[in-house]
Amino acid sequence: MVVVDEEPSAYPVEIEPHFTFGPDNVYGNSGVGAGLRVSIPIVSSLLVNVPDNLAISFGGDVIHYDNCYFGSECGANYLMLPVAAQWNVFVARRVSLFAEAGAFVYKGFFDECGPGDGPGCAAPSDFGVLPTLAVGARIHMGDNASFTARVGYPTITLGVSFL
Repeated sequence: MVVVDEEPSAYPVEIEPHFTFGPDNVYGNSGVGAGLRVSIPIVSSLLVNVPDNLAISFGGDVIHYDNCYFGSECGANYLMLPVAAQWNVFVARRVSLFAEAGAFVYKGFFDECGPGDGPGCAAPSDFGVLPTLAVGARIHMGDNASFTARVGYPTITLGVSFL
């Protein structure tokens, strides 16, 4: 069991189920979905007198987008698989901040366009690799659980982390 007061950065793994929000620049409308992240600390105590660690973070998100550009009746689902280096700094007894950078692989699955195949029905790229960059914070509810928020590209997430 991890004791936050002694060494908050010393935990073996973090599991983070979350809700995911996608930007509207992908498919013409904002997307919503869910995902899971797993972070494994690989280096501790990079800073002197401040608890911190460097972790490898990976996982997956499924995001659904409704309505293509120009109001067409079609949609898309994306599977996004991020891998990032995550630097965690425990700034207060119940608050930690993190920054992460890496890459994600995405795969899009598209609905058929509606009648007329309007100008908004051209599907965006359905497979690729892009960079990811985010900052976030955790409000620790106890030794082993926290509310977690992440803001960045390509998604925003809100969830609960279990250490």
